[in-house]
Formats: sequence, structure tokens, C-alpha cells
Amino acid sequence: MKLSESEENYIKCIYHLHVPGQGVSATLLAASVQTKAASVTEMLKRLSRKKLINYKPYHNFTLTELGNKIALEVIRKHRLWEYFLVEKLGFDWHEVHTIAEELEHISSKELIHRLEAFLGSPSFDPHGDPIPDRFGKMKTVRQTCLSEIPEKKLVTVNAITDQSATMHELLKHYGIHIGTKIKVNRHFSFDGSVEIKINKQPLITLSRKAAQYIFCTI
Repeated sequence: MKLSESEENYIKCIYHLHVPGQGVSATLLAASVQTKAASVTEMLKRLSRKKLINYKPYHNFTLTELGNKIALEVIRKHRLWEYFLVEKLGFDWHEVHTIAEELEHISSKELIHRLEAFLGSPSFDPHGDPIPDRFGKMKTVRQTCLSEIPEKKLVTVNAITDQSATMHELLKHYGIHIGTKIKVNRHFSFDGSVEIKINKQPLITLSRKAAQYIFCTI
């Protein structure tokens, strides 16, 4: 099925906003795509006619099986391109999201299959998000927020959920990236900050805000 970039963007957004058992509201979707409610309603009707969403006016909606499949295909392309841009072209990981937003709409399935093979079939993108395979399956890893890791535990960073340039600047300053081994030394109850140790570096204290965006495996 040939879809417009706008239709694919809406489907991907619905996928990310969906809460099991609740669906997505038009108000939430309008806020997420930053457009008027009337425009969202028109798009929902269009997607419903194409059997991509289960939609009734004034009710929450969900993706159909076909809509979910297409959403995962778009996400797969986006995350593979992000991996390519970082690992093969040397972009910093905070620079690649906008470029991948354009590349994710390339329709050639053969290109994406070859891209995946060229990259060695990675399971996670540079931010630690899982990359769906060609069947829509994703690896799951049990993650714990750094601010919730017990003291004296050694963990590995495997996801950064804030992809902003300012967060990247902070992490680069401290030498923190996907795969970094961190030992949690101490939690400070006053402000929720976390004192950590990385290899032989001096102790580092991260704010609660920063720690909440860093996810680790134990």
C-alpha cells in the first residue's frame, strides 16, 4: 500500500502514543503532531478508510494489524538509518533524528534489506532503541533507570531517552555513551542526584533529571 509521508508520520505517532487497553485520543494526537484538531480528524477518517486504524468519532482509536505492521516498517527504516549515520558516516547521535525522519519514507524494501545486511543486522539504534526486524519483531532488554539503580551496583548503559544536543553535550563531557560501564556509588536524597564511577575517572555527580534519561542493564 502506497502512503503519503504525512500518513506514515501519523501512523508512527499513533504507534508511539498507544497505551494498551486505552488507545489514543484525537486531542493527544493533535498535540503530538502539533496541528489543529480538524486536520487530525480528517486524517483519521482517511486512515480509517484505508483500514489502518479502528476509528469511531469521539472515541479513542487504535491501529489495525495492517496499521501496526506499517508503523513498525517505518520505525525499522528510521532506526536503521540512524545506525548507519552514526556508525558509518560519523554523525553524533543527537544529529541523526531529523535526517532519519526524511530517510524513513524511502519505499524500496530491497534497499532496506541490503542496508540491514550491510550494517550486520543491528538490534538497537545509537540511542539504545530496539530495531524491528523484517518481520516486525524486536529484542527486549530489561532496563532500569540510573536513578533507581541500587548503590554499589555495576551496570551498563544501554539507552538514552533524551536525544537533545544539550543532553549529548553533558554525556560527552563525562564520557558516557551506549555500552559505558557505570558503578553507582551513592544516591543523595536531598535532590535525587546520583554519584557514579566510570573506570578510573574521578567520581561524577549527575542530577536526578539527567539520571532519569539514562537506562541501564544490571
